[in-house]
Amino acid sequence: MAQDTPDTRKLPTGPRKTPRPARGRKQQRRARPSGHSPSLDPALYINRELSWLEFNQRVLDEALDPRHPLLERVKFLSIVSSNLDEFFMIRVAAIQEQILADIVEYTPDGLVPAQQSRAITERVSLMLKEMSRCFWNVLHPLLREAGIHLLKMSDITPDDRLRLSEYFAQEMYPVLTPLAFDPGHPFPYISNLSLNLAVVVTTSQGTERFARVKVPDVLPRLVPIPGSEEGVYRFVWLEDLLAANLGMLFPGLTVKESYVFRVTRNADIEIQEDEAEDLIRSIEESIRLRRFGSVVRVGVEETMPGRIREILIENLEVSPEEVYPVRPPLGLSHLLALQKLPRPELKDPSFSGATSGAEEEGEDIFAAIRRRDIVLHHPYDGFNPVVQFIRNAVSDPNVLAIKQTLYRIGKESPLIPLLASAAELGKQVAVLVELKARFDEENNIGWAKQLERAGVHVVYGLVGLKTHGKMALVVRKEPDGLRRYIHLGTGNYNPVTAKIYTDLSFFTCREDIAQDATEVFNFLTGYSNRNEFQKLAVAPVNLRERLTTLIDREIEHARQGREAHLIFKMNSLTDARIIAELYRASQAGVRIDCIIRGICCLRPGLKGISENIHVRSIVGRFLEHSRVFFFLNGGVPELYLSSADLMGRNLDRRVELMFPLEDKGIAAEVRAEVLDTALEDTVSARILQSDGRYVRLVPQDGEEQRESQRIILGRRSSKERPLRAVPRDNP
Repeated sequence: MAQDTPDTRKLPTGPRKTPRPARGRKQQRRARPSGHSPSLDPALYINRELSWLEFNQRVLDEALDPRHPLLERVKFLSIVSSNLDEFFMIRVAAIQEQILADIVEYTPDGLVPAQQSRAITERVSLMLKEMSRCFWNVLHPLLREAGIHLLKMSDITPDDRLRLSEYFAQEMYPVLTPLAFDPGHPFPYISNLSLNLAVVVTTSQGTERFARVKVPDVLPRLVPIPGSEEGVYRFVWLEDLLAANLGMLFPGLTVKESYVFRVTRNADIEIQEDEAEDLIRSIEESIRLRRFGSVVRVGVEETMPGRIREILIENLEVSPEEVYPVRPPLGLSHLLALQKLPRPELKDPSFSGATSGAEEEGEDIFAAIRRRDIVLHHPYDGFNPVVQFIRNAVSDPNVLAIKQTLYRIGKESPLIPLLASAAELGKQVAVLVELKARFDEENNIGWAKQLERAGVHVVYGLVGLKTHGKMALVVRKEPDGLRRYIHLGTGNYNPVTAKIYTDLSFFTCREDIAQDATEVFNFLTGYSNRNEFQKLAVAPVNLRERLTTLIDREIEHARQGREAHLIFKMNSLTDARIIAELYRASQAGVRIDCIIRGICCLRPGLKGISENIHVRSIVGRFLEHSRVFFFLNGGVPELYLSSADLMGRNLDRRVELMFPLEDKGIAAEVRAEVLDTALEDTVSARILQSDGRYVRLVPQDGEEQRESQRIILGRRSSKERPLRAVPRDNP
């Protein structure tokens, strides 16, 4: 922490606060299973939370990488800040709950909650310092050189100050509410992720008073300075403008000092589904309670003196270790607003996904699917065919029914009005809207109500399970009878994220997959105890078992002297039982390549245990989000796509799908473009070491630099035949 100022006078602390209700709710939370097998050595695992922080470090490294255009580097820094917010709201909050409730639950790597908390505090403190250095020492000077000035009030001219004072008086002052804190005024409520000023004022008699002023979140954090030259963009921080004009809020008093602070609260509110008669009402109440979650982090301006920190510590009910001093600005996620500046030369070149063959030929999408299975690789291939699939189903008089799962679809979804129109046209429409998609609950509740009003049969998910699998089914009347058309995906039905997440979409009308999809929808909307499917693997029914069987098969190939190889691409690998299976496969001689963007709890390269396992992470322009599982299978390879990461929650507490690509041509193309290209990356790839560190690959002299995402972009730009053009080998 920064040194306290010499001023040791104590401000009045006001009445002692009673604990907030949210604090007490901690005692009522159900302990979560760790997924740890007691027979496994904790030294074989990397801590989940520390692995996630290492992923965030890799994102921060991109902000420091001069290969990226400047505003893209700023974007990466804003993502790091936003990621840390969610990490504290969910993961750190859960650990603190365990500590407060005296729950001693060992992680697979052998840590108890208090040990995890200390390790997180140490790592985050270092990361915050590096983020500040990145902003002030690297990006801030480069932005200034590019004509983008992020200024303090002390840096601007008197004329600029006058113009901004007018803005303050007209736009800002009316929405401000200073809140005093003294024996007659309780400590004010500080909302989650809010930016605030802790203000010290003195009366004419010299008595100090404490007040809090919230920086209004209804105004832009970066305030443009009027009168800037053309092509030059000058801003001041909103909190700095507020601090410079505090005198207007406290007439007759002297503003002695002010300091910025920011609060993060527990947002992991558990929904007691089994006690809720109305799930929507229960979730709406949980969203409301989220605002009052206990405080898990307080970011403070590093110059804030100890006596003011003590007021915050006591009244926000946090420990000194939960206070993180940093050099302002706090909450760097707002830097993302700079992406809106009209400076294309400072951003990645614009790119729109390639159109599908059906679009180019004007072919009906159902005819295209009858002719061949189709795979799209987003965002390199556009998302429009997925929307067109539903749009054609709505307008086609031969379509009788549409069924779909929706998890995260965004604030402005083209699918909702289409599905509503289908119901209004008399088609049978059934939609599972997952209301428990964290931080998308309000959006999804609104969409569910809109669909219900249109006559859609809406299901809200299963008690105790989140429905994370992505699936759409269209039933169409054709001359030879009913035919079912299926879309399965690794990513959400969200056209916005489909432009920045890499995902795979699969269209087919194969009867066996269609039958399985129908059974899954029956499982979701009605009652079904089916535990076997022809082609799909479904969590929590049989996905874990299916994966284990496929790994065991590869182990047997190795033991029989045949070449054995697994390639797993996913976002996270945390499940202890799957990790144990991979260790067993490595010991049997199976070569294992893992492409894991985020968390990996497996330790590669351990002698006698995991020498045959290699793990790499790729962080780049697009968020690597697709899940692909490849099995060499003794020379008869099999490739599967999935909505699931290999985490306990995905395998045991969510409805997830894994499905095979049985067309040999398509499977080979997916392996080549998605897996092999990633394994050949020498620019964006970082290699996981057995101690949990990631080391960036450095191409040797003369070695070709290969960046997987740029290679695929180049193929689309050069009109190389994309995945979707591969004809079905067994129509």
